[in-house]
Amino acid sequence: MKDTEWRNFDQHHVWHPYSAIDSALPAYPVVSAHGVRLRLADGRELVDGMASWWCAIHGYNHPEMNRALKRQVDELAHVMFGGLTHRPAVELAARLVELTPEGLETVFFADSGSVSVEVALKMAIQYWQARNRPTKQRFVTVRNGYHGDTFGAMSVCDPVTGMHRLFADALTRQYFAEAPACPFGTTCGDADMSSLRAILEAHRDHIAALILEPIVQGAGGMRFYSADYVKKARELCNEYGVLLIADEIATGFGRTGELFACEHAGITPDILCVGKALTGGYLSLAATLTTRAVADTIVRGEPGVFMHGPTFMANPLACAAGLTSLRLLLDSPWKERIGSIARGLETGLAPCRDYPQVADVRVLGAIGVVELDQPVDMQTVQPRFVDAGVWVRPFGRLIYLMPAYIISEGDLAMLTSAISDIVATLCAQHH
Repeated sequence: MKDTEWRNFDQHHVWHPYSAIDSALPAYPVVSAHGVRLRLADGRELVDGMASWWCAIHGYNHPEMNRALKRQVDELAHVMFGGLTHRPAVELAARLVELTPEGLETVFFADSGSVSVEVALKMAIQYWQARNRPTKQRFVTVRNGYHGDTFGAMSVCDPVTGMHRLFADALTRQYFAEAPACPFGTTCGDADMSSLRAILEAHRDHIAALILEPIVQGAGGMRFYSADYVKKARELCNEYGVLLIADEIATGFGRTGELFACEHAGITPDILCVGKALTGGYLSLAATLTTRAVADTIVRGEPGVFMHGPTFMANPLACAAGLTSLRLLLDSPWKERIGSIARGLETGLAPCRDYPQVADVRVLGAIGVVELDQPVDMQTVQPRFVDAGVWVRPFGRLIYLMPAYIISEGDLAMLTSAISDIVATLCAQHH
C-alpha cells in the first residue's frame, strides 16, 4: 500500500483503543522508534513520555533485546504449552519466583494483563471450591480501580467512574469498598479501613478474594495511596478468610521505586498479576503467580487441574524477551534512575501547581500526574503535544508521564516543559 492508502484504510477500517471508526482524532503514523524517540511518517521525531502505556521501560529498538529475539526466532518461535515445555518459559518462571515477594512459587503465563486478572479470579474461585466453600464466588475491590477490559476484569473496575458502565447489567455484581483516602507516605486508621472491613464482615461467606492495585490506582485516576492501607488490607483478608490478589500489571518492575509495589507495604499477596513491562514492550506477555498453598489446594479439588489454557501461553519469543528485559533491568542502576526521574518530574511539573484549573500535581517514582479540574479536549490538546515534539496521551482530566527508565534529564525536561506550557495555555483560555 502507498502511504496515503494505508493511512486512509486505518482511519476507516481499523479500531484503536477506546476509539471510533472514522474518528476525527488523528492516529499519528510511526515508522520507526529508537531509545525514547518515535519517528513519524512526516519525518518529525517525538520524545515519548508514555513508554507505550508503561511497558517500554528500556526504550525502543534496544540492541540486546533485538539480539535475544533474533536468536530465539531461529530456534523456536512458538510451540503449544499443553504437554510440551521449553527452556525460556521455565527460566522466566524461575526468575519471577526469585524476584517477586517471598512465598509466590507457581507461575501461570497469560497473553495479556487483562487475561492474567481473569486467571487470578478463576484461581480464587477454584481454590474455595476445592475447600468445599462453593458460595465464595464474588470479589471485593476498592473504588477507582481498573483491572482490564475483559468481562471478569471489567466487573472489578470502578462501576461508576470507570470505563465500563455500559456493561453494568451484563457483569457479575461485585462488592466495592470506598477508595483509599490515606495518601502515600501516611498511615491509615480504623476509619480508613471501615468500609472494606464492613463488606468483609457482612459478605465473607460469598467473597473469594480482595483484588486491588497496590499503591497506585492506574487507569482509574492515577491515584497514589498509603502502603499502610495495603498492609492493613492484607491483615483483614487473613482475619476474614479471603484471598488477596495484587494487580501489579502497571506497577511491577520498578515503576514506583520498588521492584514491586507490594514491597512498599512489606506484604505477599496470595495471587499476583504482572504484565506490561515484563517484556520491555516487545511482545504481549503476562503472568499470574500464586503461593504454594493456593496451587496445592486447587489441584486437590475437582477436576484436579486449573481450568485455563491460552493458545499462545508461554510463547518462547515473549519469554525470551521477558528474560532479557529482566536482566537489563536488574543489571542497571534502576533505583537511581527512578529516583532521578522522580526528581525531574517534581521539578518540571511544579509550575503547574500555580495554575488555577489544576486540581493536583503528584509524583511517585517514574510517574508524574497533572490533574485538571475538567476533562482534556483531546482534539485540541493532542496535536499541541505533537507540535511540541513530544508524545503525551492524556485521558479524562489527567495529563501524565511514565517515561522509559533510560530517559535523559534533557528529554524529561522537554516533556515536563511541554506539559507546563500547554496546561498554562489551557488555563489562560479557560480563564
